[in-house]
Amino acid sequence: MDEIHEKKSAIRNDMAKMISDLSAEQLEVKLRRIEEQLFEFANFMEAKIPLLYMSQGSEVATESIIQRSFTHNKIIVLPAFNKEKYTMTLMKVDDFDTDLTTGPRGVAEPNPKKCKKVPIDKVDIAIIPGLAFDEKGGRIGSGLGYYDRLIPKLSVTTRKVSLALEEQVISQVPMEPHDKYVDIIITDERVIYKI
Repeated sequence: MDEIHEKKSAIRNDMAKMISDLSAEQLEVKLRRIEEQLFEFANFMEAKIPLLYMSQGSEVATESIIQRSFTHNKIIVLPAFNKEKYTMTLMKVDDFDTDLTTGPRGVAEPNPKKCKKVPIDKVDIAIIPGLAFDEKGGRIGSGLGYYDRLIPKLSVTTRKVSLALEEQVISQVPMEPHDKYVDIIITDERVIYKI
C-alpha cells in the first residue's frame, strides 16, 4: 500500500508542476476548451440537477462553469464538507455571490444557513474533481477519499464525469481497492468514455 501512496503522491506533485509550468494564457485556452466540451456534452446539457465542485489546487477550475450553468437554468448542487467524518452534504446553491462561505478546507462551499440539502438520488450528473486520470476511468483525487465515499452512493444512472487537462490523463493510475472510477473524462482535446 505504501508504494501505491508514494506513486500517487509523486503523480500529484507532477501534475502540480505541469500546471504551474503552463503560462496563464495556455491554461486559460485549455480551461475554455474544457468548458466548451462540457457544454456540448449531451448528458450535461440534458441534466437538470448537476453536482459540481469548487476547484482547488490542480483541479480544473469550475467557477466559470458554475456561473454558466445558472444561465442554463440548472439547479446547482455543490458539496459542503465535514472534515471530521470525511463526508459531504450536497446542497442547492441559488446565488453564487451570496450563498457560499469559506468551508473547513479553505474553499468556498454552500452556506448551510442559506442552502437546502439535496437528496443524492436527485443528482442527474456528477462532475467529480481529480488531479490525474487514466482511460479506464481511474482517478487520483486529493487523497482524503471524499469522492470515493460519495461515488458508490450515487444512482447507477447518474453519470460520473471528470474534467481534466489532456496532460492530466496518464497511462495508468495506481488504484487501491477503495478507489472508485468515473465513467467519462472531458479534456481540452477529447471526451474519453471509460474502456
